[in-house]
Amino acid sequence: MLFTFCLYLSLAVFGLGSLFKAFNWFRIKIGPGARDIPVSTRIGAAVNGSISTVFSKKVFLLLKVLIVDVLFQGWMLKRSFFRWASHMCIWGGFALLLVMHGLEQLVTGALFPDYASTLNPFMFLRDLAAAFVLLGIALVLYRRLLMKGSRPKSTARDYYAITVLAVIMVSGIVLEGTQITSHVIFRDMVEQYAGMDEQDDASQLKALESYWVEAFGVVSPDVQGPMDAQILAQGEEIHIASCADCHSRPQWAFLGYGVAGAIRPFAFSLDRTGFGTFLWYVHFLTCFLGLALLPFSKFFHVVATPLNLLINAVMDEKKAHPANIATKRALELDACTHCGDCTVRCSVAIAYRQIPNPAILPSEKLAALRKMASRKKIGYREIRVIQEGNHICTGCHRCTDVCPVGINLEALWHGLGDDLAHLGYPRLEIWTRNAMGAMFETALQEGRPLLLEPSDGNVSEGYGSQPQMQSFSVCFGCQTCTNVCPVVAIFENPGEQVGLLPHQIMHALALGRTDLAMGSGMLWDCVTCYLCQEECPQGVYVTDVLYVLKNMACKKAAEAGNAATQHEIGGHLG
Repeated sequence: MLFTFCLYLSLAVFGLGSLFKAFNWFRIKIGPGARDIPVSTRIGAAVNGSISTVFSKKVFLLLKVLIVDVLFQGWMLKRSFFRWASHMCIWGGFALLLVMHGLEQLVTGALFPDYASTLNPFMFLRDLAAAFVLLGIALVLYRRLLMKGSRPKSTARDYYAITVLAVIMVSGIVLEGTQITSHVIFRDMVEQYAGMDEQDDASQLKALESYWVEAFGVVSPDVQGPMDAQILAQGEEIHIASCADCHSRPQWAFLGYGVAGAIRPFAFSLDRTGFGTFLWYVHFLTCFLGLALLPFSKFFHVVATPLNLLINAVMDEKKAHPANIATKRALELDACTHCGDCTVRCSVAIAYRQIPNPAILPSEKLAALRKMASRKKIGYREIRVIQEGNHICTGCHRCTDVCPVGINLEALWHGLGDDLAHLGYPRLEIWTRNAMGAMFETALQEGRPLLLEPSDGNVSEGYGSQPQMQSFSVCFGCQTCTNVCPVVAIFENPGEQVGLLPHQIMHALALGRTDLAMGSGMLWDCVTCYLCQEECPQGVYVTDVLYVLKNMACKKAAEAGNAATQHEIGGHLG
């Protein structure tokens, strides 16, 4: 009765939570295009678009994506076999457990009239699915904690998901082991299903109990080995007549049976203290809690990610209704799996070493955008962090190109910048330039250059001993970088518009004039195309050096600032 109540309560909370999340997709507004579109219009556009897609040839494309990318995670296999294997282990194993075991009353029992959780192949399949989930968890932990390379910052959402899965699996396996050895459960089963009690023939009860101790692993205080062959044969006959229809040999539950063997020396003490009952509550309450809270946790990407994949397969954003684009932007906030591909490929992720602002990293910036979009209260300091992280992005499109679930991250960053400006927060470029301008003016009044780094032109501090950061020293001024720069090409008088040109910045650094390099608007206008770096005959890492200079300027401005500028920002915040 308690199990059924908790199950239906969890399903109800899950359903209401999912509906709330879905409604948020029509309510959340990201970017200027979404501000003036009412919720009713967005819902209507989504319904119309769904109906027109279902009754068109695109429905076959949807079916293909549903099978290849949703059920078999083909989108992840294209990225990494290791990650695909870990996801399939968790996704496949947990889905099988949920349908076959968690919803046994609604699904398995309805499909198989003679179903019992202690029968084969259900016991074996249950443990096999649990083994796959545990393997998947181990692979995920190995990747997050031990694999080398750039990784996104693991958040509480990540650890919550892993912890809930681990508790469900481990408690379930240990519970199964304690049930296999439990003498109390054996006696209850005999009374309920075999129709035997203490008043019946004591020899028959002892024979059945002896057989279960020998063949099923029950730990009994009354029956000890070695067993008499005749008693075992009598017990087997009684078992076949009374118990075999709903009990298979527990060895098929290989994980639980292994635990039963490990706890056998103290199994009776655990049974007597009610440890199995405690584990039952831990296991099922964790299952129900995890199901109920799924819409409010990282787990919800198992719903949002497939939807995003299906929408990407049939939606052309250039032709789509603006209301549907606005809804898709909100959906993408929940579709992120926090895999970290965008952070690994981000062209400015290196800035995080100099400026330890997690909002620089795309995978973490998305969390900040999610918080802003949900209209949660954000303080001045956190706004500054979000501003800085979003401004350092150069719009190179790499994050969008590599996102395995098709999230248009670049559009989200543009929307974040527009929303900040709409709320009255000045763009960080203006703030940084103003602060840098004030620092330059002060330096000029005092008759000294503004050397943000040592006068030897070293711009590699904070980036380790990477030789590319000193590669400007071999520049011989051929101007190839300037000639191929698309930013320089759009101006009639680029020297007046952007200040020092790329080759001039390299030359200034070689002369130790970091102050001149810092004063160039080229740092802020660079579009990260890497043409200068690719075409340089000397192998100078032009774009990377510009990044370093820009990040140093942001850091210096953040540290020093300007009282007037801070007052101006305070006025906007007020």
